[in-house]
Amino acid sequence: MTIPAVAVRPATPADTDALVPVLVDAFFHGPVADWLVPDPTERRLIYHAYFTTVLRHGLDHGQVHTTGDRAGVAIWYPRLQPPPPPSLAHVRELEVATGRYAPVFSLLDTLFETHHPALPHHHLAYLAVTPDRQGQGIGAALLAAHHRRLDADGLPAYLEATSPRNRALYERAGYRVGTPIWIPDGPTFWRMWRPGVGTLPPGFPSQSTSMDDTATGSDTA
Repeated sequence: MTIPAVAVRPATPADTDALVPVLVDAFFHGPVADWLVPDPTERRLIYHAYFTTVLRHGLDHGQVHTTGDRAGVAIWYPRLQPPPPPSLAHVRELEVATGRYAPVFSLLDTLFETHHPALPHHHLAYLAVTPDRQGQGIGAALLAAHHRRLDADGLPAYLEATSPRNRALYERAGYRVGTPIWIPDGPTFWRMWRPGVGTLPPGFPSQSTSMDDTATGSDTA
């Protein structure tokens, strides 16, 4: 990948007010959003509360990066050993943030955790770029900054892609498409693994495979 000159730095709590709208706007449209919160008016309120909680949790327990102009954000979690169950306080914060849609968000979290690889890795939970800056290499620069750290230690990375477009971005960054997560009457998520040094987890090809050969189901955004 050709990575443009985009300044990437660690995010701090002072960036919260600027980065929450980036997350909200980047994930606001598409089948995943329609499935989680069907009503767009409610969705904006729910997403603002949800991503505020998500970002604060990432700042406290993960590794969050942004750009110099705060047009993008990436939230990573090192998973070098099995993680402890989420705290009751965090679960409660998510329930309050998502209101009557809490069961749907909880279902998605459960599905993600059920299909999560057990091998040590870093998990890219969220990568978001403000819509009017997408396609300018900001997402690629955020990926590359963290990948350099992982490559130095021989560590793999894992994520769940929400659309064919995003899946293609991650494939160009060296990720392999694994067995998707299909939700009946809902969206499809593509499990993706960027190998480091060591064994591939179950459900991932030993060699890169074209998208058309590895993924089926409905498109997501």
